[in-house]
Amino acid sequence: MLRIAVPNKGSLSEPATDMLREAGYRQRRDSRELVLADPENDVEFFFLRPRDVAVYVGSGTVDVGITGRDLLLDSGAQADEHLALGFAGSTFRFAAPAGTASSLEDIAGKRIATSYNVLVASYLAEKGVEPAGIVHLDGAVESSVKLGVADLIADVVETGTTLRAAGLEVFGEPILRSEAVLIKRHGVDAAGVDTLTRRLQGVLTAREYVLMDYDIPLALVDAAVAITPGLESPTVSPLHDREWAAVRAMVPRKHTNRVMDDLYDTGARAIIVTSIHASRL
Repeated sequence: MLRIAVPNKGSLSEPATDMLREAGYRQRRDSRELVLADPENDVEFFFLRPRDVAVYVGSGTVDVGITGRDLLLDSGAQADEHLALGFAGSTFRFAAPAGTASSLEDIAGKRIATSYNVLVASYLAEKGVEPAGIVHLDGAVESSVKLGVADLIADVVETGTTLRAAGLEVFGEPILRSEAVLIKRHGVDAAGVDTLTRRLQGVLTAREYVLMDYDIPLALVDAAVAITPGLESPTVSPLHDREWAAVRAMVPRKHTNRVMDDLYDTGARAIIVTSIHASRL
């Protein structure tokens, strides 16, 4: 039975549960449940603190898990990113009091407050920058500069509103662009991981693409197919009116309306878009 670690709270928890449910797995109804068996799919779920997921996967206590890329890299666990899951995106950056820093070189000799000390230390070592020290805080690192604990911070930045309220501004290139990822132990391929991976990839595809159907005069099929090439090739079927054909293709969801406009201008009619519930490619 495949053992899967799932975040039990925080911004990763609900989207991870939703994705697994879409992939056909049973999920808990009570947030107090810590273990959930799904014998029909031969898996067992363990609901853990997001920061602990990589540790359990790396130690082999569970086979795979869902966590953030930032949490994985900060854990130092013997685990690898296996599949990016496309949700909980964030950017990890340095920030300092406005006007006091503009590049990595300005970090040298300064104290850095962060909740991700392993990640920050590794990044700076790779860049050849030596800070005066890295102060580990479990949260609210924005206040550390004003309180005199640190000279600058390294933290997850979404809108930057909290930083600006604390008199800080980001500088330099992003340390990391993070998102939710499926991870597994170094060099270990547990039975069932391939099935889980295909199911999650199917959910990602269903979220990213739609099915587009339309009618097009035969003389314009090639021009229309150039607009909707599909993944391998679109399906083209004859209609009762032999001068027309029906075309079906997968189209990136974010481009739906632009593609419909282009098809209409080309001569397509009866253009219909359908959401994809699940897929296997």
